[in-house]
Amino acid sequence: MPSRAVSRGPIIGEVSMADNPFATFESLTQAGIIAVIGVAIIISNLLIIVAFLNFKGLSNEVINYYLLSLAVADLLCGVFVVPLSIYPAITGRWMFGDLMCRLVGYLEVTLWSISVYTFMWISVDRYLAVRKPLRYETVQTRTRSQCWMVFTWVSAAMLCCPPLLGYKKDASFDKETLICMLDWGTTYAYTATLAMLILGPSVISIVHNYWYIFAMKRKLNSGVPIHDKEYATALAENLANPSHWMSFVMVTTFWLSWAPYTGIRMYEYFTDQELKMPMLHFGMVWVGILNSFWKVIILVSLSPQFRLALRILCLTACCRSKGRLQAALVELDNDD
Repeated sequence: MPSRAVSRGPIIGEVSMADNPFATFESLTQAGIIAVIGVAIIISNLLIIVAFLNFKGLSNEVINYYLLSLAVADLLCGVFVVPLSIYPAITGRWMFGDLMCRLVGYLEVTLWSISVYTFMWISVDRYLAVRKPLRYETVQTRTRSQCWMVFTWVSAAMLCCPPLLGYKKDASFDKETLICMLDWGTTYAYTATLAMLILGPSVISIVHNYWYIFAMKRKLNSGVPIHDKEYATALAENLANPSHWMSFVMVTTFWLSWAPYTGIRMYEYFTDQELKMPMLHFGMVWVGILNSFWKVIILVSLSPQFRLALRILCLTACCRSKGRLQAALVELDNDD
């Protein structure tokens, strides 16, 4: 989750943010929205994880391991971050202590960084499938993709840990967004460095890789002759893979989900004027967090392989007999 330069909420331990201890209709509505978002995130990402792990063809495409990494990150957000905002939305104050506030703030930015890095690796994977169609399976192996995911999780956790270890001690609960965040505004040098390390390579890679993919697709569709027939055949097969479009929509949805909140924060920072619209800040932040749910919708809509994995999962759950399951899988394979 993007950090903020200025914190609106008070430091933990100061005066309560709610003068009225009784829940209002607005606070109950916000708590209900947060609860629904949390349940949606948990169920959708559990479905993604279970469907892929149950799918025998998981190793057929390396991109599936990256999708699993995204689903795990989103599931952790739904389990450990979102629920902690439900009760504070009703009471108007953070009651879990300063240490928990710092842990939640650290987890938010770490999981957000993991998602950004993973989208970068997905774009690299799709780029290599088009750039080197004849060598893709030897370049992008199962072991290599798993190593990249381990590296991503470890590096993101280490890059984001200085504030947790005391490099910056302020932690606050924002009464408008109902999220406990670390105050990154007190360490501009570290914040700028972290942003460059995370956003710099990721944004550049994503833009370049998808630009190349769609440029090659236009080139192939325009009928430009390719003298190497083997290369042309492999390129056409890889470009026909729906994973290119699915991953592009997923990446675009992620950035569009956070664009409104980022735009508001940049406007407030450069104009030095705070927008006095609490529900606006609440809505923009939770629209960004809701991105953790949209992935399952995109997969169901644009990924035939994920739809197949879901059907196999349903058959596995419904057919208790091994013989019936095998017969159902044979019938499913014939239908496809």
